[in-house]
Amino acid sequence: MTATPGTPAPVSDTRWTADARAAVAVAAAFPVLLLGVDGASGALNGRRAALWVSLSLILFVILWPTRVSAQPGLLTARGLCRRRMVHTDRLASVAWHDDVAQRLILRDLDGNRAEIDPRVLAANPPRWHLLDQDIRTSLGRGTMRDGRRPLQLLCRMIDAETARTVFRTSGMP
Repeated sequence: MTATPGTPAPVSDTRWTADARAAVAVAAAFPVLLLGVDGASGALNGRRAALWVSLSLILFVILWPTRVSAQPGLLTARGLCRRRMVHTDRLASVAWHDDVAQRLILRDLDGNRAEIDPRVLAANPPRWHLLDQDIRTSLGRGTMRDGRRPLQLLCRMIDAETARTVFRTSGMP
């Protein structure tokens, strides 16, 4: 995605490539390991091989990271099969789900919805800064009615991650 003159370039995920490589490596190693064990034990047959390969494909789909980019007024989350865009300067609600995996769910006035891992924002301060500015715009306009508590949780998480990074960089334990 290229920016037009006068508009800032989108802020993309700096860790996405490494996460994608890890997903590929784990999904590739899984059937190799299981096929090796089955082959060594003499239990390998076509059905078991197909099962292990199928499970590795499912594991790949589960592990594939969402690619999150932000620019003023817009957050885009690209998964394996779909792309979700939310107008962050016109947010209607923000929700925090803390089930098996933490998820931040953003909804805009047009009904668009995007789910992202909050750690993606904590790992990239420029992206968080853009989203924070747009959240303040939404609050100022009065469009965002739900989401103050999730935003407080997100701010605490990002502040804690920033503090850990500062301590790690400065060599403090």
